[in-house]
Amino acid sequence: MSQLPTSSQYNMRTWLTFLVPSLIGLFLFMTPIPIADGMTIPIALMAKAIKEGISSVMIELLTFIICVTGVLSLLAKVVKPSFIKKSFILKHLFDVNWLWLGIRLLGMLFIVLTFISQTGADVSSALPAFLLPVFNAITSADTGGLVLNDLLPILFSVFVLAGLLLPLLLNFGLLELVGTLFTKLMRPLFGVPGRSAVDCAASWLGDGSVGILMTARQYEEKHYTEREAAIIGTTFSAVSITFSLVVIEQVGLESHFAPFYLTVCLAGVVAAIIVPRLPPLRFKKDSFIDGSKRDEHAESVPSGKTLFGHSLDVALAKAHRSPGFKGTLKEGLHNAFDMVFAVLPVVMAVGTFALIIATYTPVFQYLGMPFIPFLELLRIPEAELASQTIMVGFADMFIPSILAAGTIESDVTRFIIAAMSVTQLIYMSEVGALLLGSKIPVNIFELFIIFILRTLITLPVIALMAHWLVG
Repeated sequence: MSQLPTSSQYNMRTWLTFLVPSLIGLFLFMTPIPIADGMTIPIALMAKAIKEGISSVMIELLTFIICVTGVLSLLAKVVKPSFIKKSFILKHLFDVNWLWLGIRLLGMLFIVLTFISQTGADVSSALPAFLLPVFNAITSADTGGLVLNDLLPILFSVFVLAGLLLPLLLNFGLLELVGTLFTKLMRPLFGVPGRSAVDCAASWLGDGSVGILMTARQYEEKHYTEREAAIIGTTFSAVSITFSLVVIEQVGLESHFAPFYLTVCLAGVVAAIIVPRLPPLRFKKDSFIDGSKRDEHAESVPSGKTLFGHSLDVALAKAHRSPGFKGTLKEGLHNAFDMVFAVLPVVMAVGTFALIIATYTPVFQYLGMPFIPFLELLRIPEAELASQTIMVGFADMFIPSILAAGTIESDVTRFIIAAMSVTQLIYMSEVGALLLGSKIPVNIFELFIIFILRTLITLPVIALMAHWLVG
């Protein structure tokens, strides 16, 4: 391992290159600020402002983006026009394999139908009678309408800002500083680099999608191996404090928020320790995206240096190599385009399809039946009704708390369902779709297995805490 220059060997310009962008990024992504209904971070407030500022054209803009993605992806795969082949960014965005092309075209179909249903057009006369139930199932306010009107606008706003501003965290040494400092904690406990603590904090304080986007970008840049990226994306992209408050309010137990969030954190840590040591995460390759291996000495502290001193040296070396304003802006724009065009169609397709299954079929209800004995063993009241909410969380994290609020009387059970829906973490209307749309090496079957494992591991912890704190 080559010897890094020490902090005293860098000039003031390098120090400012490290400090100024890193502090701005730290403020934007990780500084909690109070708002009327709880706490949030500046990037979330900015995203909300963008969402409200273009709300009058947001639905049309989203429909246009997803349709352009579908059409250009089809052209790139079938016609292969030169303007796409010769452009690095267009080829990167739209030249995808057949599976992803199918998903993008499905997302385009779903959003076009949902958009048409919201224009007030009379589709009953244009469609055969046997297709009307299909059209209504796709465009319902609980399925395509929910994804288009409620989920995609905030994701679009977050993607644009996160894409442009994430380089402040990634490029100027902050992650190197934190990562080197935290390696001795994160590596033995969770099997991941210390820098993943920043992904987790950004999710916890702001939004889970930000954590996933950070993880995906660092995987592509060879900071995480396949195994590490899969672990971090499915374990550390925690649900934000603000959204946790929304969930507990939905079940009418907002007065129990402090014990609720304590329970969520405890169950999440237990799952983060155990799940990476089980299949499928255990069997992921411990190699980078290009097949290379991590230098076994990369995380060691050189002799004669303190941990903090070495962390600072690594951070300043990163700042010294930073691409400057122009390079950072170019990377930010590339990130934003990548997120908006690559991920939004996947969210529309996968999220809508999962919600259709949850809303119009008893599939999740049947899948929950095997959990009834487990719930009864944990002495959870109204176990049969509670079992119907367990698997539906795979479609959308908010659905279990909606069902619990409407059908379950027991405070203990509603507390358990709310906490479980947050700690399950993998839901296809957002987190699952984001993971599938990224280059993080997980497929939908693996996500389902991880969802089941997280459920089985966190439920006993949550039940124990609920009986103690609420019962």
